[in-house]
Amino acid sequence: MKLTSITDLNIPSLQIYRQLRDNVVTKDNSFIADSPKVVRMLLESDIQVRSILATEKFFFDNQALIEKKEIPLLYVADKSVMKEIVGHNIHHGVMMHGTRPAQTALSEMGDHIIMLENITKNENVGAIARSAAALEVDSFIVSQKSPHPFGRKALRVSMGYASQLKLDTYHDIFATIDTLKQLGYKIFAAEVTKDALPLQKVHVPKKWVLLMGDEHMGLSDEILNACDTTIMIEMSPEVKSFNVAVASSIMMYHFKNTSLKY
Repeated sequence: MKLTSITDLNIPSLQIYRQLRDNVVTKDNSFIADSPKVVRMLLESDIQVRSILATEKFFFDNQALIEKKEIPLLYVADKSVMKEIVGHNIHHGVMMHGTRPAQTALSEMGDHIIMLENITKNENVGAIARSAAALEVDSFIVSQKSPHPFGRKALRVSMGYASQLKLDTYHDIFATIDTLKQLGYKIFAAEVTKDALPLQKVHVPKKWVLLMGDEHMGLSDEILNACDTTIMIEMSPEVKSFNVAVASSIMMYHFKNTSLKY
């Protein structure tokens, strides 16, 4: 393990740590990860790691794991130098520069898919990705207008488990829904409407897509009409809705564990 001590803060390959912010897409599909747990998770995956910027302690504690990967640049620095490079405090002492995984074709997704339409908060995207991985819903589709699961904050909230999911981003939701239907999926839209089917009454088919909408506006009538069934979680009439990440987890758990089949 060859470590490079930083003597020049302006090294070009270090600038990505300062410049790349959440929801920015680069031509080479770069992403930045931070925190030891997230970086360790990614080191155990097939993700391409381009560099690590970390304290000597992190490298020492994770030497065996790092040496299993072919990582071209390993920069060692104390937290004060890391702060100068990044522009803010680095509490955990490690950051990683990697390449986002290639998108998975819709035809290669698993039988169970969680799909997000115009979710706006990184925290929700990350929390849903983590729940999906925990519940073995291994396929994750998000709008190109939404935060990417490999954005820094979303990846941190997912604890790196986004790396265990098949990922795809879409531009046209209607075309995507149509393609998924042709592939044999039944599309369930999660929305509180007067005609929505209560979750406990849903018959779950072999291949399904659970579609969650914008945190504030939900799903439009046009999108609901494009889906097969609108469903909702039974709740107190005095409460309008769940947080989208909470609702996603409840619904995914039910879909994965129900014994009802078509």
